Amino acid sequence: MKIYGIDFTSSPSKKKTIACAEAFLKTDILHIQKFHRFIDFPSLMDFLTISSVWIAGVDFPLGQPRKLIENLGWGETWEEYVNLVGQMTKQEFVEILNQYRQNRADGDREHLRKTDKFAGAISPMKVYGVPVGKMFFEGAPRMLKAGFSILPCHPTNDPRIVIEIYPALIARLTIGKQRYKSDDKRKQNSEMQISRQEIINQVRSPISKTKFGFVVAINDQLVLECTSDPSGDTLDAVLAAIQAAWASRQPNYGIPKKCDRLEGWICSL
Repeated sequence: MKIYGIDFTSSPSKKKTIACAEAFLKTDILHIQKFHRFIDFPSLMDFLTISSVWIAGVDFPLGQPRKLIENLGWGETWEEYVNLVGQMTKQEFVEILNQYRQNRADGDREHLRKTDKFAGAISPMKVYGVPVGKMFFEGAPRMLKAGFSILPCHPTNDPRIVIEIYPALIARLTIGKQRYKSDDKRKQNSEMQISRQEIINQVRSPISKTKFGFVVAINDQLVLECTSDPSGDTLDAVLAAIQAAWASRQPNYGIPKKCDRLEGWICSL
């Protein structure tokens, strides 16, 4: 089974690319084969449509909180509100969320989905700092328009399956709360590189089969790309591929049957 792990950004460029790990899962081995880097959204989408069968773990929110959708009157289905967002400009989307937050009580300005609470993720409404709201804006409508099967929000018969993942979950399993990446050059240091190496060492170790159900095979050149990338994007793409591969072998991809399809679900370990 072909697996893609995609570390996303809302503003891809030559300096900040969308990192994609291409892997193949066979029996009890996940082979990390190569990395792809995309400087714009069309090139990513063209790449994904080339292959006819795959599972992609994407590191961005595929949905928004039910409370937000209902309060804004954005519709009753995931497809309905994602189509609506896809007709907006990014500025319009950000302004709607800014206005929504105004005059709301502290703690009730950026809602969490049930899956965010479970995984320890931030609100998909956030458009500043780590702008995962902007990632949703750029990612979810494109995935819907491409016709992929988006689980659990919009399942179809398409053999190209998209699931939401969260690389930080594997990082926490291996190094706890130690920092291993930063986009701010002033904060990048040798300790983070050591942490990235430790994450790679642990996911490559035989004990990973106990954690994931398979061992991770990645050659030294690809390891070097992971450890030498201070942004952590390359390593996160690998962690995304591991989570997607794990999910592919779980009943219903590890998604609770009674989860809220309007919000989506992070396929966590």
